[in-house]
Amino acid sequence: MNLAPTAVSYPWFALQTRCRYESFVAKQLAHKGYEILLPLYECRRRWSDRIKELELPLFPGYVFCRFNPLVRLPILMTPGVIQVVGIGRSPVPVDDAEIAAIQTAVQSGLPRQPWPFLQIGQRVRVECGPLCGLEGILVDFKGRHRLVLSMTLLQRSVAVEVDGAWVISIPQQHRAYAGPASFRHANPPIRKTTEEAITKNPGTALTI
Repeated sequence: MNLAPTAVSYPWFALQTRCRYESFVAKQLAHKGYEILLPLYECRRRWSDRIKELELPLFPGYVFCRFNPLVRLPILMTPGVIQVVGIGRSPVPVDDAEIAAIQTAVQSGLPRQPWPFLQIGQRVRVECGPLCGLEGILVDFKGRHRLVLSMTLLQRSVAVEVDGAWVISIPQQHRAYAGPASFRHANPPIRKTTEEAITKNPGTALTI
């Protein structure tokens, strides 16, 4: 059996890594030819004599990777990888719409940071700006608006700073795509049965 990654577009999966091994794992998997996503954010850390600018993972302890779930041994043998997130002994793909939204947020260059997982709140749609088309939960923090995007499988969220003039409220009956996740694209792809089960019961997500 060929263990090398191919041009086939496999689903995205979340890999749990050892603490502070996210970048190392991402580089190793990229070197093997896998498509990797390691979303980062900038923050300032104060040291004894200076303030240093750092880039840290938006989802500490996780790296996202496309691969064939039936051929995951090369992934699991990568130093720093602990396990593939899933249910029971079966890996569960991450929602493509959630991955796309995180990629859009990172590429926008807007200030972003990890955020407590949210499922309820004032839902809005971004009508203009670099995040145009995304839906999420609008929160106010220190006088600034933030759009909260969630990774349902991991029960974690990311907040991206937005201009309040960019968003409009979404009435319950007009939501493009129902579900407990804190955001959806306006035209999300049809999800597989296993993914629907995760959306309906996010608390059951385990790691294998």
